[in-house]
Amino acid sequence: MTVTAEPVIKQMTSSSVPDWVFPPPQGFVAEDLDHLPDLPAHTELIDGSLVFVSPQRHFHHSVLFRLHNAMEELVPPGHEVLQEMSVKLSARQRPEPDLIVVGPKAVIGREVTCFKAEDVVLAAEVVSPDSELRDRERKPVLYAQAGIPHYWRIEEIHGKPAVFVHELDLGTMTYALAGVHHDRLKVSVPFDIDIDLTTLYTSRTR
Repeated sequence: MTVTAEPVIKQMTSSSVPDWVFPPPQGFVAEDLDHLPDLPAHTELIDGSLVFVSPQRHFHHSVLFRLHNAMEELVPPGHEVLQEMSVKLSARQRPEPDLIVVGPKAVIGREVTCFKAEDVVLAAEVVSPDSELRDRERKPVLYAQAGIPHYWRIEEIHGKPAVFVHELDLGTMTYALAGVHHDRLKVSVPFDIDIDLTTLYTSRTR
């Protein structure tokens, strides 16, 4: 779940509102996320505006955790699977994909707070009810324009994860849908991947 700054401001008293909730006239820039004091964890910058993250649903957490573990076993040498790391796409765009795979040229270190778009081989989002518009429309446009070659959108369909696989069309710098995977995700790009999607989420009811 995500909310923009406006609803957060309304919940605060005038004395408790931090200065950073009031954006500069030109909007925030990517570097601001590293310097704004007491900024909530996992805040994203989209179109110069701050986007805050609310508590995750169990489906989101479980699918992401298990997908990460599965991908760790499959990535080629020099690649790394990461969660909760933002990506600087441009001066006013610094989203935080749910999961990314970065390539061998990415700088890895204790002080790294974000990655460059050219570092990212794959970006993935697990869609939540109030992130649908961003994950289905706005973020794919931003990722494609920044040149990220592969994008996965993971939807909950009948209580199970389905992966919508997109590949970048370099002629138009937009994504083309390459397939929808329900029970098994088997693709050869960006590297050989074979994951049993039925293992990513199991609900329990009493």
